[in-house]
This record gives sequence, structure tokens and C-alpha cells, in this order.
Amino acid sequence: MAARSLGRGVGRLLGSLRGLSGQPARPLCRVSAPRRAASGPSGSAPAVAAASQPGSYPALSAQAAREPAAFWGPLARDTLLWDTPYHTVWDCDFSTGKIGWFLGGQLNVSVNCLDQHVRKSPESVALIWERDEPGTEVRITYRELLETTCRLANTLKRHGVCRGDCVAIYMPVSPLAVAAMLACARIGAVHTVIFAGFSAASLAGRINDAKCKVVITFNQGLRGGRVMELKKIVDEAVKHCPTVQHVLVAHRTDNKVHMGDLDIPLEQEMAKEDPVCAPESMGSEDVLFMLYTSGSTGMPKGIVHTQAGYLLYAALTHKLVFDHRPGDIFGCVADIGWITGHSYVVYGPLCNGATSVLFESTPVYPNAGRYWETVERLKINQFYGAPTAVRLLLKYGDAWVKKYDRSSLRTLGSVGEPINCEAWEWLHRVVGDSRCTLVDTWWQTETGGICIAPRPSEEGAEILPGMAMRPFFGIVPVLMDEKGSVVEGSNVSGALCISQAWPGMARTIYGDHQRFVDAYFKAYPGYYFTGDGAHRTEGGYYQITGRMDDVINISGHRLGTAEIEDAIADHPAVPESAVIGYPHDIKGEAAFAFIVVKDSAGDSDVVVQELKSMVATKIAKYAVPDEILVVKRLPKTRSGKVMRRLLRKIITSEAQELGDTTTLEDPSIITEILSAYQKCKDKQAAAK
Repeated sequence: MAARSLGRGVGRLLGSLRGLSGQPARPLCRVSAPRRAASGPSGSAPAVAAASQPGSYPALSAQAAREPAAFWGPLARDTLLWDTPYHTVWDCDFSTGKIGWFLGGQLNVSVNCLDQHVRKSPESVALIWERDEPGTEVRITYRELLETTCRLANTLKRHGVCRGDCVAIYMPVSPLAVAAMLACARIGAVHTVIFAGFSAASLAGRINDAKCKVVITFNQGLRGGRVMELKKIVDEAVKHCPTVQHVLVAHRTDNKVHMGDLDIPLEQEMAKEDPVCAPESMGSEDVLFMLYTSGSTGMPKGIVHTQAGYLLYAALTHKLVFDHRPGDIFGCVADIGWITGHSYVVYGPLCNGATSVLFESTPVYPNAGRYWETVERLKINQFYGAPTAVRLLLKYGDAWVKKYDRSSLRTLGSVGEPINCEAWEWLHRVVGDSRCTLVDTWWQTETGGICIAPRPSEEGAEILPGMAMRPFFGIVPVLMDEKGSVVEGSNVSGALCISQAWPGMARTIYGDHQRFVDAYFKAYPGYYFTGDGAHRTEGGYYQITGRMDDVINISGHRLGTAEIEDAIADHPAVPESAVIGYPHDIKGEAAFAFIVVKDSAGDSDVVVQELKSMVATKIAKYAVPDEILVVKRLPKTRSGKVMRRLLRKIITSEAQELGDTTTLEDPSIITEILSAYQKCKDKQAAAK
């Protein structure tokens, strides 16, 4: 099969694979859960679908908080296709990190995302692949996606992947990447999608932690007109991955790449397989996927999401937060390597039978009108993206937006980090012509789906700029003070916690449940601690104020400062470093590194450049600190702890308000660092 065919979409690109009709391998049927698993008419799916009706949002929110079983039970029964009904709606205990939903139930996620829609409307469009090359979109029907998924699933089985095995997917946004995720779900394998911008070292670390048996990748990737050498990165990574038995290589370009003993040409193998694959019946709490996210320590955490609860929550939030209606074109421009891509490019939209856009390119390729030209051409109804991109495009002015017809847009969404008011106003006024609903959504990899957003709500309810506002059904936020007490009332701030379990939340950290408990349930016993701070307004709305731990949010990518420090520590000339986050006009936050250099190191400018290269190689390019400042020493307490709080105040021009410095081993160090920072700024100003 010609390599170029992959560029034409999964149906036509795998045209030679289309042999059979793609009929489901087993009859589809809905099964009712036992009566004790659900009660109460107000918790039914039709009631939630009508959440915008007068009086319904407060009533449903109250019921979801008061009677979780009565609320979620009917929703799970009516929203998902079950092989075996569940006998218990939920069984959760935050003190031990025990979380279980729809226990005893069995289903298959790929059947819910594909087969049921193929049965009803096989030629409806599942995916529109907005390729990097402008104006070359490819439409993939539900039938084509099911056939491709089944062939890929059979290929995995033929190469030894069994139920419970883990598969690494190192691919950019594409229909084949979506098929790979669904193929794993079909046969009961666990997938871990690894962002195709990570370095070989980061890739290897995740593959080894997850004990992946197979890696699926492309020969190369395309983004913003640039070629990404994905296969070369995989080759370097798997040298250090003893569990990997095969690397399945698809082709995004015609360029040939080295094929070694582990490598298998994916399209050729799929051509040999049957387009029908019997789905595995999976328990509700079997693992669906793992997704690695940064924490306040150096090692990324393998966040585990399971089957039924995650799928239900992704589907409902997709439908209700964005007001998605049958026939809509849903455009989430996130990468599938992040949780946003999982929940709102793949699983949520496909479970709902939607048409989901796969955006392979960048917001400014070939120009700053790319998003809005795509909206006009594809007639996108919901547009969901990151504040980083909005802030970038805002600087290009209004003309690039107004050049294109955006009348199809009905809902705009913001995700990944808090959106500042200027970006919110521009998105609403210029992009949305002041007529579109704008939902600023707050959630995390760990939450599985949107937890706080302006919608759903009462019909016509107010939306305030730059604020997530309203908890989704079943989300019960609380604010906690430094003593661990609940902060009551309005116009108050505190640590954002959630007091009750919900179906979409993570179940554990792979291989380390105690770390899961320590990270999320130890700081405030009996509550899930989000790591974020929040403010509750006079109106009872929630506004996220940012991270409270050593995690920074760079262009929507969460990154532990310890990860960057670990990479820097490998340089022999740098015995000590401290990394903090600081405000950035475009990225939202950026990394700032303070380093101590050995006297024998020579030219410190050379060391700084080497460090930037090391961080890019060991983590990813986006992790490279924007600033690296050489200092003689770091501000430490008498016990040896670096006081990052003081470093943050120095670079945010708050050096006059350092607060309590009595625990500093040597207070004169502040003057040293201030002097070094001022010299750096003077040098930068002179260079301009």
C-alpha cells in the first residue's frame, strides 16, 4: 500500500482494507439495571438533557449531591449500552482512595462509541480530519472508523496483545490514532497516549512505567509545515524499553524510515485482517487508559481511568456543557496526547454520535486565520481551545478573524488554564460576535471531564468573564483554609477541594496507590484536593486562582517544577537549581530557573545553552525555561529547604513584600539574587 494513502483518511486511505460491511459482531441491545441501582424520575436522562429548563439546574444539582445513586443510576442505564447490568451504582471512600462506580456492570467502550451508531446511521460522519495542509480535510464515517478499528484491533491481537496488556500510542492527531485508542478498548487492552512532542527519554520513561508491550507510531508527523521525526524518537526510546515486543509503524508521509527487528508496517498488517472484531466485555472498573501527568515530584504519574464511569461522564459533560445537538460539528483543537483530547475529541463526542474535528495543525499555520478559516469551511458549531492560543491570536488583531464567516458558531470554550479577562472579552466579542455562549471550563486529567463551567445552568443565566462559575452535576466543591477547616460563605478564598466522588474521576496512580492517596486525599482528609486555589464570589460562583503546589501550567501543559530541576541536575556544572512558574503574556505561565554554577564550569552562557538543550531532550521543548539566571546560591531555610516563594516574589516585582524571612539561613542572599536579576534585565534591555 502506498505510504501517501495515509494522508487521504482512514476510509479512503485504507481503501484496500474495506472488504466487508462492518456490521457489528454481536447484536446490540440495551439492558436495564436493577431497580435498586436507580430511582427517582428527576435523575433520568431526559431530565438532564433538559437541564436548561426553568428550575431544573438547581433541582438536579441538589439531587446529584444528596442522592448520587438515584441521580447517576438512571443516567448510566439510559446513556450507555450494557452487556451485563450493574448491581451497585457507587462504592467510594475518600479516606482510602477507594472509588467504584456501576459495580458488576459489563460493557465495551468501542461498542458505545462506534457500533451503536453504525447500526443506526453507518454513513454519518464521525471524524473530520483537519490535516496540517490547509484545505485538505478528510471525512471519516462511523462505518469506516469501525472497520479500521476492528482491523487494527485484530492486528494487535495477532501480535500478542491480550486483555490487560498496555499499548503506547505515540502519534499526532489523526483518524488512525483515534482508531488505535478504540482498538485497544475493543480488545480490553489498556492504552497510554504519549504526546508526540515528548523526547525519547520522556517517552521511554512512560513506556517503562506502564510496561507497554507494543508501541504504535507514525514514520513522521506534520505540524505547522514542519516534519517531526517520530520514528527516530521511538527508535531511541525503545533501546531502553525491555517490555516492548513490537513497534507498529504507520505512514503519514512518503518518506522512508529505518525499519528494525521490532518494527512492523501497520497498513500492510491491517490489510490482512478481518474488518470485524468481537468486542471484549469489560467490567465497569477495568482499566480503560492511563495518561501521564506531572506532579510536584519528579516522576510523572500514570493516572488510571476506567470504563463505564469515565465514558458516562465524558459523554454527559460534552453534551450539556457545550449544548451539543444532533448534526452539530464539534471542534476541539486539543491534542489527543492530553486528557482534553481523550474526553472531548474522542470518547465524549463519539459516545454521543457526534462529528468530531481532529485538528492536526497550529493556530498560526499558514497564517493567523487558520482557526477561523477552518470554522468557515467545516461549519463548526462548538469551538473548544486553550487561552494560550487566544492570547497569541489576539496580538495579530481582529482582521484575521473577521475575514471569515463564523456564523455557524454557537458555543465557544476555553480549557487548560484560567483565561484572563482580556482574552475572554476578545474571544466573546470578536470571535463570537457577542452572540455565542462562552464556557470557561475547569477540570483536570484526574477529574476525567469538566467539573466547573458556566453551563449547564438555568436558561439565560448570566456568564461572567474569566470565571468557571458553576459546578457540574455531582460536583460538590468546598474551600478549605490553611488549618484544614471548611471556609463557609461568599467572597472567600481557599484550597479547592471536592467533597463527593463522581463517575469520571481517576481511580489510582498506576503501580502506586499510596501515592494516589497521598497526592489527592491526605492534605484534607475526607476530600479530594485539586491542588488549585479558588475564590467563591458573592453570587456563589467559583473562580480558579491557580496552582497551590510546585506545578506550573505552560500553554495548558501541566509540568512539575521538579521534573525540570531533575533534568537540570544532570549537568555536571550545576550542583543546585530551583525552578518556579511566573506570569507570561502568551503562555499564561512560563518556567524560570535559578542555577548555581561550579567555579570550574567556565563560560556560564555556554552552560545555560546546554541546559536548555538538555531540558528539551529529556522532557520536551515546551518545558525549556524562558529564563535561566545564574546565582551564587539559593535562598534556603536552616533545614535546607529552598524558599521558592521568595524567588517568585523577586521576579514578579514583589521584592518589597517578601513576608516572613526569619527562617532564611542567610537573609543577605536576597540582595545577591536581586542584584543578579537586575543585571540580567539590564543586559536584556541593552541587547534590544
